[in-house]
Amino acid sequence: MGRATVADIKGNGFSELDKETKANTEDTNKVPDTNKNRNTTTSDSRGKKSRRRQRKMMALPASAVVHPVQRLFNACKDVFASARTGFVPSPHEIEQLSALLDEIRPADVGLTPQMPVFSPQVTRRAPTITYLHIHACKRFSIGIFCLPPSGVLPLHNHPGMTVFSKLLFGTMHIKSYDWFVPTTSAVVNPSQTQHPEVRLAKVKVDSDLTAPCKTSILYPADGGNMHCFTAVTACAVLDVLGPPYSDSEGRHCTYYSDYPFTRFPAGTNTRRRER
Repeated sequence: MGRATVADIKGNGFSELDKETKANTEDTNKVPDTNKNRNTTTSDSRGKKSRRRQRKMMALPASAVVHPVQRLFNACKDVFASARTGFVPSPHEIEQLSALLDEIRPADVGLTPQMPVFSPQVTRRAPTITYLHIHACKRFSIGIFCLPPSGVLPLHNHPGMTVFSKLLFGTMHIKSYDWFVPTTSAVVNPSQTQHPEVRLAKVKVDSDLTAPCKTSILYPADGGNMHCFTAVTACAVLDVLGPPYSDSEGRHCTYYSDYPFTRFPAGTNTRRRER
């Protein structure tokens, strides 16, 4: 539909509008001053509200909406700006990153359980786990582990690192440990010096986790720094590591074998052996 010009309007028999407006104006002049002031005030108020709404809409155009993963990246840049081995963000920063991760959905990273990477692999001895790289630098890394049903991410550690894990979808069994720290009165078993690769650890978590759920956090020396993931169903885990693994800075990824305490002679403080 085209836009009518002033000439078009006058040429189509709408010239009577001037007379009607004049008549209405004359009638309005007969109204008491109080009503005129009230009408003027109401009109001005509505006009101001309309202008405020327009300004808000102009201030937040659709193109200005930041993608959830971009918001996470921006926050990580700030939080881990000075991250070194053993770095732990402040409580406020941990809450900030956790909240951002809690908001991320599978669609935000383009994943669905129906994708081939999550398909059951009955012909394989061990289902293939896929890692999707998002970002990595000296201060932090962001990536996604894609596990088909029965996929296992073996027991491993995160030395000197703070790790945020967000289960995007599916059900996963998590078993995690922290090193057992004996008290000063505890007696050190001689076997610990003879076999330094064997150490006693305590279970932190041993349960299923089903999405949607809160973000899990582990710290350099607490929260289950060593953990193992087993996919009960197809699942995806978004991980943020700060600082990331680095061989040159001594943050090696070590895998472990888990042995029940009952397998060792009474009094032998051993639990797990590195491999």
